Amino acid sequence: MSASNKAIENSNRLRYIRALERFHKSIISYLMNTPELSMDRYSKKIDNALKVLNRIEEIDLYKGELQDLQKLVKKIIAFKDSDKSIEDIKEDILYSSNQLDKSKNARRYKKDKHTNAKYDEWE
Repeated sequence: MSASNKAIENSNRLRYIRALERFHKSIISYLMNTPELSMDRYSKKIDNALKVLNRIEEIDLYKGELQDLQKLVKKIIAFKDSDKSIEDIKEDILYSSNQLDKSKNARRYKKDKHTNAKYDEWE
């Protein structure tokens, strides 16, 4: 595979990931900031968000948290045809979203085991 193919593949992957993130973020903010949630409006919101997402070709993701994001987005879409109440759906999605953020952050921040030891030499 030539370098340009690899570059194209990379940029497509990034476009897909960004689209997933944008989709996820828009639904989360809708669920959190809308006072009067309804299944009808939720469906419309999903349909609108899907218009953008469907323009971008789906790409296989191999990183754990990206796969989790992809699963969450599919779950959000699947809820559109669910019999669950909008409150249950909201709770489920927000919980899953928090778990996703948690796993992302867990990798990003590492707790200093010997926080105080750093300052020993100053005494």
